Amino acid sequence: MNKAVNPILAGFYPDPSICAVGEDFYIVNSSFSYFPGLPIMHSKDLAHWEQIGNVLTRESQLPLGTEEISRGLFAPTIRYYKGTFYVICTNVTKGGNFVVTSKNPEGPYSEPHYLEGADGIDPSLFFDEDGKCYYIGTHPNPEGCKYDGDWYIYIQELDIVNFKLIGEPKNVWNGAMKGVHWPEGPHLYKIGEYYYILHAEGGTGPDHAISVARSENVFGPYENNFKNPIFTHRHLGKECPIKYVGHGDLVKTKNDEWYIVCLGVRPTHGYTTMGRETFLAKVDFEDNWPVVNCGVGILTDTVDVNLDVFRPESEKNPVPNTTKNYDFDKMEELTSDFLQIRNPVKDSYKLTKEGLLLKFGKDELTDTKHPTFLGIRQDTKNFRFRSKLDVSNLNNGKRAGICIYQNSKFQLRFEATDKEVNIILVTEGQETEIDTYPIWGNIVSLCFIVSDLTASAMVKTEQGTKIIKENIGLSSLSTEVAGGFVGCTLGLYAIDTDAKEDEYALFKYLSYERD
Repeated sequence: MNKAVNPILAGFYPDPSICAVGEDFYIVNSSFSYFPGLPIMHSKDLAHWEQIGNVLTRESQLPLGTEEISRGLFAPTIRYYKGTFYVICTNVTKGGNFVVTSKNPEGPYSEPHYLEGADGIDPSLFFDEDGKCYYIGTHPNPEGCKYDGDWYIYIQELDIVNFKLIGEPKNVWNGAMKGVHWPEGPHLYKIGEYYYILHAEGGTGPDHAISVARSENVFGPYENNFKNPIFTHRHLGKECPIKYVGHGDLVKTKNDEWYIVCLGVRPTHGYTTMGRETFLAKVDFEDNWPVVNCGVGILTDTVDVNLDVFRPESEKNPVPNTTKNYDFDKMEELTSDFLQIRNPVKDSYKLTKEGLLLKFGKDELTDTKHPTFLGIRQDTKNFRFRSKLDVSNLNNGKRAGICIYQNSKFQLRFEATDKEVNIILVTEGQETEIDTYPIWGNIVSLCFIVSDLTASAMVKTEQGTKIIKENIGLSSLSTEVAGGFVGCTLGLYAIDTDAKEDEYALFKYLSYERD
């Protein structure tokens, strides 16, 4: 017996979709306007995971434009059929709904097959026993939306060879509750004699929930489960330690046991800085209906899984929920957990024997353009995030440093020039210089020490180590204040708005220590 600890993917891993192939499990998550897109996680026991790559690694696969960070890729689904992995997703910035394929789960994946006539968002695929493939997604009420979130779930057959929708779309369900807001993230399954639609409703915030319907025919009519919603935390009050629970996807193990992955958040005093995370729960079937965490009805801290313990190849693949130390001078390539903001500029970084060379970008982190930024996900409430950089060329307007990034209007930066370091809090797009400190020498270490919703900024130079500022408030970097769908990322950046040629800032390492 193995124990999974919730969340199984801590930090910014929203909208999980899962599939099983033999003894292996794969999860993909939304990544919005970060590049590369859609992280791919692998496990053999549902408890221990490793990141084996990203689905969309080329700009041709992922045009992101210049919109805010919570645009881009919404709610992917991963499925496997006869030797091929299919990932379907919505790029709300450009292109709409698309499918990419690969023979290998880690990729590389094909160029996107955009689906003409597939309106709406949150698509999923279902392969029936007769070989037919069906598209299920959501779109506005065809009779006209009577309120915000008045949408319908629809099903249509998909020609998976030519990636063309065929036949007519069939509106099959608009949620379990009367006047439901945002029926979304639907998945279609055939289990026993029934087809099941599992979907989220109530929006992605405090009223989020999972509901289910079933039918003996793929196009319905679908029967509502009178026990809906079958899983939610919305009835547990504002002080519940896990909130926003919803957006589930079912998976069956080799032992014919069922589980569900879903999203949730872990706020601190009502504020969520890590974003929506991936949780696991057990599923049983009673009277041909799924029951989540039977006898408990809410997420549990641990989940018993009847599978042998899996040990990820931590030296090869990034492992979520762990301390990370990246010595750039020893790396030949960046690991797959690194993120950039939107489509990066050409040659935005280089790995050398000296360390990481990060190109000075012309765009500010407060722009919705293409700043030079390399980051990882925040996945715990208490941590130390630090980096060492060479400041000898940070003159004539050049700046570099570390950042806790929520979006272009909400962020905390620790910024260096060749003469000083500055702590800058950005709220509602307005920059406030919290403190400044003179420095000496060419090598400087910058560190944020974060405890729940406060941060301290510490600098180390040839003159010694000093905490410049304590108790910097971070509640503004939460989704409750900043809005959007993402969690904070922790990144390195380099800026020169007047850059006329390729020049680079030198970073020695990035360290992320979980307390």
